[in-house]
Amino acid sequence: MADIEAAKRAFDRYDLDKDGQITAAEYKKVMAELGDFYTTESVAQAVINADDTDGDGQLSWDEFWAKLQG
Repeated sequence: MADIEAAKRAFDRYDLDKDGQITAAEYKKVMAELGDFYTTESVAQAVINADDTDGDGQLSWDEFWAKLQG
């Protein structure tokens, strides 16, 4: 089981505008800040879509946490 506090910090790192959702643009920007300049917005969207259970094209905290739970 993932540590919820560490998971919340990780989620908050990607949720740049603090609206409770991670967008492809936010994901791409953080990945670039972490040194991964190869993540395009379309790749970021594909990563998000893999765990986006409500189909809104964004990753919510609940979706993020569910992914970590396996």
